[in-house]
Amino acid sequence: MTRTQKQAEHTGDSSEKQHGRGAGSAVQSVDRAVSVLEILARVGEAGVTEIAEELDVHKSTAFRLLGVLENRGLVAQAKDRGKYYLGAAVLRLAGAAAVRLDISQEGVPVCRELADELGETVNVAVLDDDAAVNIMQARGTASVTAQNWLGRRTPLHATSSGKVLLAHMPPTLREGLLARALPRFTERTITGTSVLRAELEAVVEQGYGVTIEELELGLAAVAAPIRAHDGKVIGAISVSGPVYRLNSDRLPELTKRTVAAGAELSRRMGYGF
Repeated sequence: MTRTQKQAEHTGDSSEKQHGRGAGSAVQSVDRAVSVLEILARVGEAGVTEIAEELDVHKSTAFRLLGVLENRGLVAQAKDRGKYYLGAAVLRLAGAAAVRLDISQEGVPVCRELADELGETVNVAVLDDDAAVNIMQARGTASVTAQNWLGRRTPLHATSSGKVLLAHMPPTLREGLLARALPRFTERTITGTSVLRAELEAVVEQGYGVTIEELELGLAAVAAPIRAHDGKVIGAISVSGPVYRLNSDRLPELTKRTVAAGAELSRRMGYGF
């Protein structure tokens, strides 16, 4: 082996070791940050010295961890006492997880009954950044060959659930999404923002959204909102199937039943009490 090769090998080994140490340090920092949150969840509030002792680290390390967590809203500081406690961002994250869990649990009997009654595929979707993600699914007798939508992220502008979620989104957030290019999936996909805005207004007024071959050729769907106790739309329940079964003659009844299912699931989530 030449001197140059040995030097290159040595440099590579050193780089890998440094990278390994960096990665290990990052993982350790994440682990400590999670430990800080767990400590505050257990004791309610604590100072830098207490947290440093619990973690068995120097006070400066604990202070840096708390600073990062505070910047992200995960912890907050009582200025008069110098104590730290869990911040509002933790509640936001916990609330998002709880919503998904609650809808999944409460939605099972509602979706199962609707799927059995209509014979079609029933899904519950929630907002996931700029898409709708299906968190539960029930299949009716006529949909045994239908594709699995569970866990799939689908575009907001081209699906019935997505339109419901998009229509009830805060205006500034909705306009930010509409400012982006809307991808076309079929010749029936709505890609014009003015046309889509008009459709979203109709979704709010009529209480449901419909798509016919806008995501996939041959596929139609209708969706209704799911509301939390405060009236906020937190999800959508949809019925989907082939256009030859979800045709103009049958769609009004499917829509009526889907809206009723959405209202029942909303009631189970505390809406209307």
